[in-house]
Amino acid sequence: MSLNRRYALGGVFVLAGVTTAVLLASVIGTVFFAVTVAYLLWPVRQQLVSRGLSRRLASAGATAGAFAMTVLIFVPLGVVAYLRFDTFVALLGLLPETLELAAFGFEYAVTLDSLTELLTAIVERAARRAAASAPVLIVKATLFVFLVYSLLFYGEDAQRAAIALVPSGYRDAAMSLNRRARETLFAIYVLQAATAVGTFLLALPVFSALGYDSVVTLSTVAAVLQFVPIVGPSVLLAGLAAYHVAVGELIRAALVFLVGGFVIALLPDVLIRPRLARETADLPGSLYFVGFFGGALTLGPIGIVAGPLAVGLFVESAALLSSELNHAEHPPAGIVDDGESPVSDDPDATEAGDRS
Repeated sequence: MSLNRRYALGGVFVLAGVTTAVLLASVIGTVFFAVTVAYLLWPVRQQLVSRGLSRRLASAGATAGAFAMTVLIFVPLGVVAYLRFDTFVALLGLLPETLELAAFGFEYAVTLDSLTELLTAIVERAARRAAASAPVLIVKATLFVFLVYSLLFYGEDAQRAAIALVPSGYRDAAMSLNRRARETLFAIYVLQAATAVGTFLLALPVFSALGYDSVVTLSTVAAVLQFVPIVGPSVLLAGLAAYHVAVGELIRAALVFLVGGFVIALLPDVLIRPRLARETADLPGSLYFVGFFGGALTLGPIGIVAGPLAVGLFVESAALLSSELNHAEHPPAGIVDDGESPVSDDPDATEAGDRS
């Protein structure tokens, strides 16, 4: 195949990919997450194949394992809601019949009945939206599972097609970007789980010091909420603070909102994410921090992965460019630039150049 024909087919491939992305914009987030998860599961699939499983069984096993882990993340919320429902109802019963609020010289009286009606309307509205979007969510979940399985099953074909589009002189750079992408994705998903564990451990002493009875339950909810973009455990702390304000415990409300917000909601993101990002993905903590929050605020849930991944690839491309420029300005000793092919007096250097 001629070089021009190869590049022409590559251009058609890119154009078809862009057109497909535009036409499937409603599910582009699902496709993106599926690609990143399949990228991360590729070593697992390869390990299963090396142990004697067929390509089909290895792909199905890796997909099933990832799906089970995703479901297990949110199981604690359901368990807590089921086991602590009576406790929640009892706490609502402790609220005063009338809540008086004073601010800027104005006084407001909120009755428990009106507050209950407002909360009921919000819950009903959310339930209707959830019911209306349930079929779409089911379709997206099914699409996600099939995409991950298909990408794992046809992984070799996709790799060969991607490498074939890269000129031979640039394949070392492509492999470096591939390595950086895999390390960054691994760091993103592992960091999310590590941050949740760290949140649980930090929340235990805080809730215990504030005098709560259900310390393990509240810490579990805070840890699971770390997987919710942007808001995270803050929504739990705000709810607890609002409850304490309603029953007249203003000092306790301020403590749980300020101290809990700093230790439980902020500290894990400041301490755990940057440190582990530097160790697992060789990415500066400040850059990961910017990528994580910048991506989440710009793109929503998809930005949690897309932001740090874009930063990681940018750092790797900058390193490749810097290495190339330094090599061009300061060639290795023994290489003579005479306008023709480089000549080296060092046989080891010549051999290394031949291998490259």
